[in-house]
Amino acid sequence: MSSLSTVTIHDSPWARMTEASEAVRARLARASAALEQAGVPYAVAGGNAVASWVGGKDRAAVRLTQDVDLIIRRADIAVAAAALATVGFVHRRAAGIEMFLDGPAAKAREAVHVLFAGEKVRPEYDFAAADVTESERTEEFRVLKLEALVRMKLTSYRRKDQVHLQDMMGVGLIDESWCQKLPPQLADRLKLLIDTRDDDDHELAPLNPV
Repeated sequence: MSSLSTVTIHDSPWARMTEASEAVRARLARASAALEQAGVPYAVAGGNAVASWVGGKDRAAVRLTQDVDLIIRRADIAVAAAALATVGFVHRRAAGIEMFLDGPAAKAREAVHVLFAGEKVRPEYDFAAADVTESERTEEFRVLKLEALVRMKLTSYRRKDQVHLQDMMGVGLIDESWCQKLPPQLADRLKLLIDTRDDDDHELAPLNPV
């Protein structure tokens, strides 16, 4: 009788992906808890904010992300840095980007990236980032309100932002009616996404990192 090869579960690609996902969640939890403890207003943005909203509608549609993006006010950066240092984060500034590495040997992708409230993420963007007040409390952290998140995703409008917007469409969070409450430039982008969206887009490999 032929013997079956044994797969070491903890070394499998699936296990490594799960570990990476848990590391991101733990990083976000530590960072948000430290900011709250220090009284620093913040809001979770980016892929984790999308995951929070999409997961509230359909857990199976949640897409993994390796990014941890937090919005804070520029005036709070020093207090935030001190608070995050107490839980192991190391402040770095590279190419004009503020980040907090998850330890001195961590890579840039293993970091909390800071966006400043009310300021443009990139000079060429038409609109500024949301304010920390445009957020609401979940069981785990403060997350951008849906309208603020959609506005920021449409402002950035990179490929991954378009994918995130499609994910939100796929679970019914946003639709064509949103065009009426957006600035014309952003409404045009949303309308284009809706008009060119494949009905099966929201079913495409939600576990692929973005």
